[in-house]
Amino acid sequence: MTPHLIALLLASTAAQPAAALPQASPQTQADNAALAATLNWADEQDFEFATRGFLGSIPDGKIRDAKGAVLRDLADEAQFTGPAPATVNPSLWRNATLVAKHGLFQVADGIWQVRGLDLANMTIIRGQSGWIIIDPLTGAESARAAMQLVTEKLGQRPVVAVIYTHSHVDHFGGVLGVVNPADVAAGKVAIFAPEGFMAHAVSENVIAGPAMLRRAVYMFGTSLPHNATGHVSSGLSSLNTPGTYGLIPPTDSITAANSNRVVDGVEIQFQLTPNTEAPSEMNLYLPAWKALCLAENANATMHNLLTPRGAEVRDAKGWADYLVEARRRWGGEADVLFTSHFWPRWGKAHISDYLLRHAQAYAFVHNESVRLMNQGLNAVEIGEAIKLPEPLAKAWFNRPNYGSLKFNARAVYQRYLGAFDGDPASLDPLPRADLAPRLVAQMGGAKKVLSAGKAAAAKGDDRWAATLLSTLVRAAPDTPGAKAALASVYRQLAFRAEAAPWRNFYLTGAQELEQGIRPSQPASAAGIAANLTVSMLLDSMSVRLVPDRAIAPMTIAFEIPDAKERHLVSIGNGVMLHEQGVADAAQATLVVPRRALIGLIGGAVKAPELMAAGQLQMKGDLTVLQRFMGLFQPPKPDFPLVAP
Repeated sequence: MTPHLIALLLASTAAQPAAALPQASPQTQADNAALAATLNWADEQDFEFATRGFLGSIPDGKIRDAKGAVLRDLADEAQFTGPAPATVNPSLWRNATLVAKHGLFQVADGIWQVRGLDLANMTIIRGQSGWIIIDPLTGAESARAAMQLVTEKLGQRPVVAVIYTHSHVDHFGGVLGVVNPADVAAGKVAIFAPEGFMAHAVSENVIAGPAMLRRAVYMFGTSLPHNATGHVSSGLSSLNTPGTYGLIPPTDSITAANSNRVVDGVEIQFQLTPNTEAPSEMNLYLPAWKALCLAENANATMHNLLTPRGAEVRDAKGWADYLVEARRRWGGEADVLFTSHFWPRWGKAHISDYLLRHAQAYAFVHNESVRLMNQGLNAVEIGEAIKLPEPLAKAWFNRPNYGSLKFNARAVYQRYLGAFDGDPASLDPLPRADLAPRLVAQMGGAKKVLSAGKAAAAKGDDRWAATLLSTLVRAAPDTPGAKAALASVYRQLAFRAEAAPWRNFYLTGAQELEQGIRPSQPASAAGIAANLTVSMLLDSMSVRLVPDRAIAPMTIAFEIPDAKERHLVSIGNGVMLHEQGVADAAQATLVVPRRALIGLIGGAVKAPELMAAGQLQMKGDLTVLQRFMGLFQPPKPDFPLVAP
């Protein structure tokens, strides 16, 4: 996750106004009880694994910024214990009680993890002269707090190497809290990452980042209270700690042809797994400890093949195949398996079974979705029909606490066939703003639709109630009681949801229906944005161009002296194109260093300021430059999702 998305990917949850706490309806309670009766409560192995090797946590439980302000108080996690409240799906509550555990844990004699301080885990390996860090958390503040805890419990040692397992910000963004960039530049610290890491880490969400960011507010529940009627878990962890995100480029790229290393006396065998959970990802094995790290390719929950915030669909078959390969290579040898989220697993037999059934679950989602697709079912119908076989479903690590089986099945369909379901009526559907008023009118008007929606909700038929009431809200949002009725329905759906992202989507939708959209609070991500290439910057500009303003042709050149690059931008017929290394003449030219260009395009600095500092020169027809800068429309960061 990169600049546009990380800004919000998980700012802290916010308190909501005091009000009567919502209650679970009789149908919600009955549905949760019915689900609970099917779950494998006799299997309590995860509770032992999640607490094994605990050495202690942050003394006062508070993670602070450089000024001493509290970014997160870990004492909040104490509320997640005991039986599931009526307002939380019992499977998700179990997940919340487990991921609430935080502190430093020993994995093996020479391997430790800091868990629960941030969205992901930080793993610490003892090398000959210092620490090797795997995945330095999301922000510098939480990473710094983790290292202070490590020093307190294990003693002072320098960090000699950092390993990024993959290209999502929660696995590299805290690097500036672990090492000094000057030490990396001086060769004192090595940084390892899978092939293609930098391109994906920086650019994965640049183009559609604003839309992804808006949806991430919903997926991660960033505006919800952290309690039993609000956000209880991210599914992968408890909470992310807000802070400062950064990135130091790798000094060594792991490739398939060159995948083994000895780092500070520690032998490491890598397995590249591209296009699984992340576009650039890798597993690794430590023979000295018989310890296998599976990054985010294996978890204590089903993962997303298509994350609800939006991303490219992941490869379910490839994901399963890489898990099978890891099991074949190391499954019969590993004594301990650890990952970038959740807790480790111990014992050869358990690890082998875990890898097999986890791989089978992803393979099943792929194979069964394709089978049903070829029987003529569309994406929604496949999601409704698909069920994991009982031996897979009873394993807690295959429960949908993060990824959803329904959503994943629909993702497989989308990967192969796209969004169109083959029905001619779906070729040219009416837009929402046109469809909703017609449906409401056809059903007899707003009052009748509201009455029907409330009647469905009273019967516990909340999916149908949501369909009726959301149509009404989109058609006639000022109908008295409509938004409140829909918010109430969304809460009941949330209280049933086994997947944390689904719960957060429903609850955030309810919150915005009642309170309106809260302005997003961007976090500091300048350390990642600084790594954008000029081509990435121009790509981001091209999708902000307003076509009607750009019919007349023009050419602009960007000369980047520090990168020794020249980019030619051509405008015409409502489209912006750009080429690197082209010497064609341009009507106007900007000469500007890359970092200054990032600030200029990002709005952090104005052109006159750069010119006064000698960082910007303009040549050619200045009226063309002025017209060029007026062609673009900034993204709308807080567009509505639940109302027109």
